[in-house]
Amino acid sequence: MTEERLLNVGKIVNTHGIRGELRVWPQTDFPDVRFKAGSRLLMVPPEAGEKVEVEIQSAREQKNVFVLKLKGYDDINQVEKFKGWELKVGESDRVPLSEGEYYVRDIVGCTVVTEEGETVGMITDVLSPGANDVWVVKRPKGKELLLPVIDEVVLEVDVPSQRVKVHLMEGLL
Repeated sequence: MTEERLLNVGKIVNTHGIRGELRVWPQTDFPDVRFKAGSRLLMVPPEAGEKVEVEIQSAREQKNVFVLKLKGYDDINQVEKFKGWELKVGESDRVPLSEGEYYVRDIVGCTVVTEEGETVGMITDVLSPGANDVWVVKRPKGKELLLPVIDEVVLEVDVPSQRVKVHLMEGLL
């Protein structure tokens, strides 16, 4: 059996107080889901070592970080060793998205084709510089194409078959 791929949802940056709370830098678009009471997460050490499954007892947001209380950890001495650890969930636990929304990892690797069926290249990165995302497309020849993710350009995204159909507006190539 292959091991399920894990997704980062946060990084433990420090302890908080003496009652076993942890300060976590969120790395998820869904902190309200990931850090709610009863949520189960995997704590993964930075180097090698055993993962630890934990359950969130409580959480609160505080100046760009979340302060988490884990069930069964009530003392700073129990949680001190977790500084620098990552908090993760299995891919099967990822939050379903609305239509027209995609996870970056589902887009990277997709083949980009024009509405005429010509292959443009493969998406290698997603940039978020401003009002809309920009997909970086590696072309077989020439320089990379920066494709704005807007309705006029992106016509169809087929994640299962890893294909994106686009309309290349004048000036994009």
